[in-house]
Amino acid sequence: MSNPTTATSTQGSSMATNQWIKGIVFTALFGALFIVATMIKIPLGFTPVPISMGTFAIMLAGGLLGAVYGFWSIFIVVALTALGLPFIGGAGGLAKITGPTAGYIWMYPVAALLIGLASDALFSGRKRITLSRQLILLLAVFGFGSLLVFVSGVPWLAHATANPDYDTFSGALKAGFYPYLPGDAIKAVVATLIILSLKPVLPAIRRPIKKKS
Repeated sequence: MSNPTTATSTQGSSMATNQWIKGIVFTALFGALFIVATMIKIPLGFTPVPISMGTFAIMLAGGLLGAVYGFWSIFIVVALTALGLPFIGGAGGLAKITGPTAGYIWMYPVAALLIGLASDALFSGRKRITLSRQLILLLAVFGFGSLLVFVSGVPWLAHATANPDYDTFSGALKAGFYPYLPGDAIKAVVATLIILSLKPVLPAIRRPIKKKS
């Protein structure tokens, strides 16, 4: 007769392996989504910062994959870009991660991580969440996926450029912050709606956190 303890242990190990494989697959998929999204951009003549769908992909990665896999899906792309692969906006190398838009890029993995933490907490043990939690999720997606990115992006834009139009903080705000808020707000709303729709039906990629009785 088989030992029930051994069978349970084997089953648990198999489930953990399957979840790990799913995690790797989803990390790769959302990393690819992020790469493609950064290619979708609209250059603005008055600033080196284009309108991009990259932040939209970050919102989805964090919100759908959670903190761990959301972070890695974006961080790996940023790291490979730093090594020279043309993964962010079709460019790569040190010039990309130290150029005028570098401040935004550095914050991308952190944004995915924090959105993931918020999403994990709000959905913990739940398939659906209440309206109040939905609003908190929206605020987290917009706050971490947009506003936080500007925290490092705008000062670095002022530091890394010699253009007198935006080499000061006030100038950088005009060139790298104000024009993007309406679009980012729309991205956050759409991303939140997608997260609310898909998060409950996505295959589990990590062990659920058991609530304490």
